[in-house]
Amino acid sequence: MTQILDQNTVLKTFPSGRTCRIEAYIGGGTQGQVYKASLDGQPVAVKWYYPNIAAQMPEENLQRLISTPSPSPKFAWPLAIVKSKKVPGYGYVMPLRPEGMHGIDDLINRLVDPGFFILCTAAFHLADSFLKLHALGLCYRDLSYGNAFINPRSGDVCICDNDNVTINGDRHATVLGTPLFMAPEIVKRQAYPDANSDLYSLATLLFLLFILDHPLFGRREHAVHCLDEAAMNHLCGTNPLFIYDPNDESNRPVPGRHVNALAFWPLYPLAFRRLFTKSFTTGLRDAQNGRVRESEWRAAIVQLRDSIHYCRCGAENMYDREQLANAQPRACAACQQPLVLPPRLRTKHGIIMLNHDTKLYGHHLSEAHLYVFTKPWAEIAQHPSTGQWGLRNLSPDPWKATLSNASPQDVPNGKAVTLTDGLKLDFGTLEGHLKA
Repeated sequence: MTQILDQNTVLKTFPSGRTCRIEAYIGGGTQGQVYKASLDGQPVAVKWYYPNIAAQMPEENLQRLISTPSPSPKFAWPLAIVKSKKVPGYGYVMPLRPEGMHGIDDLINRLVDPGFFILCTAAFHLADSFLKLHALGLCYRDLSYGNAFINPRSGDVCICDNDNVTINGDRHATVLGTPLFMAPEIVKRQAYPDANSDLYSLATLLFLLFILDHPLFGRREHAVHCLDEAAMNHLCGTNPLFIYDPNDESNRPVPGRHVNALAFWPLYPLAFRRLFTKSFTTGLRDAQNGRVRESEWRAAIVQLRDSIHYCRCGAENMYDREQLANAQPRACAACQQPLVLPPRLRTKHGIIMLNHDTKLYGHHLSEAHLYVFTKPWAEIAQHPSTGQWGLRNLSPDPWKATLSNASPQDVPNGKAVTLTDGLKLDFGTLEGHLKA
């Protein structure tokens, strides 16, 4: 593909006139080309539109986004419009995508293999970012695996191509979305992209992240000889069917083709799977009320991350109280040996598996805090002399620890309480009960 901008091309930001210099070509997409650049000596990225796309995208829409604060640092938000005296058209400056980021397609193709904890962390950031976007009355319109990137080592995410963002309910949208991620009502041209269709795209992206297969591609997709536009519209728009629809098994995954869906779906707790079932059953038909909200995904993903525990072989597994109530203890998904559960803390909000590396945060121990992962409020620690495992208080306030009928004991900041079966912990506004 011919590059529109050459190395060292000088651009000017509009209207401030700051200097932006092109350094290297990164890649091209359907709307334009992306370059690494320097803005007043600082590394940035520039997206330069193809001429036909630039003609369809009024500058005032982009300028409106630039004047809107970014909903979250996870968005590579437009910073300034750029133009050139020598090249017709225009583009915009955005933060450079951080090093180490990979697209979801790299996960599907197993080019990177993050663990479940990292997947949960990335999924949380995605749901949290779109909650913040929608709270501003905006919608994204084109969420897909082409514009969401994750760091497989940390779980950090970066959401690109934010020039597609518009006011929720905007009926002048020229971007409808990416076929595999478009809600049925958008595929059928019965509605314009909005926050509700974003929710469908988010559910699809999360399904691909956790299951590594498409939620609507089972036997029906396998029977298609040519996956052209007509076939895609049929599978994703006019006649969609979830591959794990509880009332219709005709679109189940095909062994040998949809291997990821068959392998990964059973690994997740029933409560988590029910959110996907809702997204791709009632959510296919009822855009207004049938889709899973971002806040629901956040809470479920946090609980899923809290359910992770390790087998002796080192593999991550997930605890599911519902399945254990009616079945024998599960075997490790990796080595097939029976799992030995670690101590676990139960609060009104769920169960937290206390592994050797577990850290608890404000939302675990207090009713007044919600999903801040920057500073832990407790951690698992081993006594240097006895080797006993305990829960160390890192929170601002002392705890009360009570065992059986004994008197409550204070656990001040910096001290640990031994993990003992039946221990009751009073964290102030929340109580926890220990099963060891």
